[in-house]
Amino acid sequence: MDSKDYGLELKYAAGAALVSDGTQLEGYASLFGLTDQGGDIVVRGAYATSLKRLQARGDKVRMLWQHDPARPIGVWDEIREDDKGLWVKGRLLPEVAQAREAAALIEAGAIDGLSIGYRTVAAERDGKGRRMLSEVELWEVSLVTFPMLAEAKVGRKADAGLNEMAAAFRAATKALRAE
Repeated sequence: MDSKDYGLELKYAAGAALVSDGTQLEGYASLFGLTDQGGDIVVRGAYATSLKRLQARGDKVRMLWQHDPARPIGVWDEIREDDKGLWVKGRLLPEVAQAREAAALIEAGAIDGLSIGYRTVAAERDGKGRRMLSEVELWEVSLVTFPMLAEAKVGRKADAGLNEMAAAFRAATKALRAE
């Protein structure tokens, strides 16, 4: 399914995430003030109204695989704006097959991008023609193959938990194939 099918813009944003204990992710899904490959710049405060609205109705930003709304792979437990950007903290759900695959791909260094799915509420062009996003409605933060900015990476610092989880998945796959 293409993101256009559900009307969201996608932004592969600057930030870094650290993977710990095999399922935990945290870092910046978006950094303020950087121009992305689409010529957009997210302005400080752009997410504030959206995050307040989500909290007021008891809803959450979704964690998706490759922006596919049919493929949730975890939950974002914390999302907040700070002076630097949009910080996220969440966890992959080991009960979900795609999340287990994502953990293995992260551990191997095959996937390492973060990206946001959003709708623009308010923006204007600066003197250089760049779109300055001053308010966006945040829908999801995805793990992706190709982030728009080089800084939008999941850390490759895998700890013993992630290595153990990946090894367990490989062993289980091998055992299932042997049956």
